[in-house]
Amino acid sequence: MAKNEPNLRRSAVVAELPYNQRLQEKLAQPYNVVICAPFAQSASVGFWLQSQASASQQTDILDPTPVDVFSRRQLLERTTLGFGSLVLADLLRANPVNDIAARPPHFPAKAKAIIQLVQNGGPSQMDLFDPKPLLQKLSGKPLPGGVEIHQPNNVNTLLPTPFTFQKYGQSGMDISEMLPHTAKIVDDLTFIRSMHTEHNNHLEALNMLLTCKIFPGRPVMGAWVSYALGTENQNLPAYVVLRDPTGYTIGGKQLWANGYLPATFAGVEFSMKGAPVHHLNPPEKLPDGAQRSTLDLLAKLNEAHARQHPGEHELDARIRNFELAARMQLAAGEVLDTTNESAATKKLYGLDDPKAGAYGLRCLMARRLVEKGVRFVQVTTSPGQPWDHHNSISKDLHNIAGEVDQGSAALITDLKSRGLLDSTIVMWAGEFGRLPTTQNGDGRDHNRNAFTLWFAGGGFKKGLIYGETDEFGYKAVVNRVSVPAMIATVLRQLGLDHAKVQYPNGGRLETPSDVSITGAKPVLDLLA
Repeated sequence: MAKNEPNLRRSAVVAELPYNQRLQEKLAQPYNVVICAPFAQSASVGFWLQSQASASQQTDILDPTPVDVFSRRQLLERTTLGFGSLVLADLLRANPVNDIAARPPHFPAKAKAIIQLVQNGGPSQMDLFDPKPLLQKLSGKPLPGGVEIHQPNNVNTLLPTPFTFQKYGQSGMDISEMLPHTAKIVDDLTFIRSMHTEHNNHLEALNMLLTCKIFPGRPVMGAWVSYALGTENQNLPAYVVLRDPTGYTIGGKQLWANGYLPATFAGVEFSMKGAPVHHLNPPEKLPDGAQRSTLDLLAKLNEAHARQHPGEHELDARIRNFELAARMQLAAGEVLDTTNESAATKKLYGLDDPKAGAYGLRCLMARRLVEKGVRFVQVTTSPGQPWDHHNSISKDLHNIAGEVDQGSAALITDLKSRGLLDSTIVMWAGEFGRLPTTQNGDGRDHNRNAFTLWFAGGGFKKGLIYGETDEFGYKAVVNRVSVPAMIATVLRQLGLDHAKVQYPNGGRLETPSDVSITGAKPVLDLLA
């Protein structure tokens, strides 16, 4: 103790802010507070606390005047300009929802589930959805004013599409010959031709599409939805990822990361080959009752361990995931077993097609999962970035189009036939579009200034073509839609006010659309 600090009786103690499991209890206990000026100015700044229980014998220590009684939590609020309470809020992670129990929306929802078809690589809008006759007319000539170039070997020479377009449905939507199955369902789709984003590199643009920021570290849309709403089926994860079993797309697991949300809300990968979830079942069959006894014992040990380490979200998530894994041993196998699907359904998804079958199976699995109450399902393409055509677009685009077209369209048809489309949002989107000019002679570079995506179901207007790009397809110019606005719109259909879905991080309340920075609002013109 410093020389200038008072020599108080032993019954008066110096209390340091506890960082262990007693924090919550002690913060609620009432204490008489005596703040000693010389002590406050000493090198070891702290608080002198007197227990209320013995206050009557101790008020003569410094001042016989009775002192106010308030809790330690109030002490943190009323001293040091309130900064103590800010630190406490961060320590306790205010409002730490950390389970997948179903939670009510903010207002009545149009949809209760999402299937997100992520088209990694940047699909070319002017070769699929947004034809530009001027590209044909001015082929080989420069684009006035030039373009924003991302990679080498770009030439400011307009490249016409090598594919033919035709109008389909009552909506008269233009669809390329590369997407014959999508052409059949256009009147169930909402096309946004005026999307734009903030980065021309794949990973940054994927982060933007899924998290609303170009940098890693934020939760993806599926994690936010799981955090806000939980899931209806407690035997399956709230957020399931169906990827190609042969490998990951660019971005890997970052595309379904929980960011700063508890790990409970990260996407859970389901495999299309073998056991649906890695290490879900024991390698050898156990005697009857043995596994149940083991799980019960583990539950008790986990509860005791958790009591000793409160507030550790990764530990809580790991325990909950183990408990969920036990429940999934039966449920996951059943939901991914397609033997009871009709031959017509399997043919609809193209399961007999060597090119379309693998993606079609993932789309079928997505339907089965939302049918069982899973809140969010994310489906990825074949590994890498298969929509990324820096050259040979006339030869290579048909490969990825042929892979995803049938399954994507079948999903809409199947959901509609089962009465599930009205309550399920299907989103088909890449991270950006392509340039109208040439790269490597017969390819297109990345374009953050314009791309097309589509929605189906969940209260989106059917047969709508929204927004326009300029006459070359380079920039979105009419009814421009930003990624934050798109995210706000999707959440609205789930009954969520995007500005009220909040999580404390780094001293601020984060939201899915980063609304305090972006000012995002739902695009109501997209909604029925």
